[in-house]
Amino acid sequence: MSGTGTDMGTAGGERLRRWRMVLGGGEADGTGCALIGRDAAMDAALGALYGGGGEAGSRRTSGARSAGLGGSAPNVARWLGDIRTYFPSSVVQVMQRDAIERLGLAALLLEPEMLEAVEPDVHLVGTLLSLNKAMPETTKETARAVVRKVVEQLEKRLANRTRATLTGALDRSARISRPRHHDIDWNRTIQANLKNYLPEYRTVVPERLIGYGRAARSVKKEVILCIDQSGSMAASVVYASVFGAVLASMRSIATRLVVFDTAIVDLTDQLDDPVDVLFGTQLGGGTDINRALAYCQSKITRPADTVVVLISDLYEGGIRNEMLKRVAAMKGAGVEFVTLLALSDEGAPAYDREHAAALAALGAPAFACTPDLFPEVMAAALEKRPLPIP
Repeated sequence: MSGTGTDMGTAGGERLRRWRMVLGGGEADGTGCALIGRDAAMDAALGALYGGGGEAGSRRTSGARSAGLGGSAPNVARWLGDIRTYFPSSVVQVMQRDAIERLGLAALLLEPEMLEAVEPDVHLVGTLLSLNKAMPETTKETARAVVRKVVEQLEKRLANRTRATLTGALDRSARISRPRHHDIDWNRTIQANLKNYLPEYRTVVPERLIGYGRAARSVKKEVILCIDQSGSMAASVVYASVFGAVLASMRSIATRLVVFDTAIVDLTDQLDDPVDVLFGTQLGGGTDINRALAYCQSKITRPADTVVVLISDLYEGGIRNEMLKRVAAMKGAGVEFVTLLALSDEGAPAYDREHAAALAALGAPAFACTPDLFPEVMAAALEKRPLPIP
């Protein structure tokens, strides 16, 4: 980092520089430091977003921090380039999100030049999907490229672990009594034969073998992902679409993906490409959970082998009592029902607590889930064991 007007060779000078960067300058900061070089450029980029007026990309060595990216795409593109130069990717993504929300830059994302300048992340994808219907044709291909880059990053991070976790769960859910040697579940076999322990030989005689069946040879389980596409669920829609594509790639799971607001769209036939799934959604609008669950219920053919995953904040605009009756009926028929209030890394979501409590009373607890935990949740549901609720 470059120096300032204060001697930066001392620990005290470094502390003053850091306080100056935090406080933003002006008469009130009390540091007496003037920023130059790279420090001044970083301060200008921060001031454009978090200060009180002015233009992005300005260079100054003193004075109050000012904010504003101006109304033109060149100014914003220059600012986007600056923050990618001065800050790590994780910080850039936060600043981009704040710029979109605080300064109303969503409209500028409809320009291809702008999309090429931004750092792709899940939240940007959510914003692009909400703008999908307003997006001009000249921008759509660039937007798809941005979305595909994020999807590929998520698949790389999540796909292998998900397949491995669920394959193990499917094998364990298909135990057999005459397994081949490499299919023996030794822990359960020993537990089942402890009565045959011979102390003089310090061994267990395994009269009964317990093993894993090879569930992957045929479809054993059905999974229905029912995803609320209201505007507040944007990140969850992105992650759920990626997971839906991963599940669909497993021969041992028949996967259906349904998105809903007050209408219902079945996107199962597009699961080979999660980007197509995402552009088939329409973020925003109302919510009718009961209607969506009625559709999912009509597609269940083997209740005891079916897992329904509802991903919603539970703000129901439909018929509440009918929704709860429908969940109770599915559970009564043997369906494993999972309710996720969010599928994202964003922390505790806002949700309808009354509906969450009502579902918990039915034995279908509602909870938020991170993408990294989702494979474990699905594995538990497939094996019909208690869910790993955070």
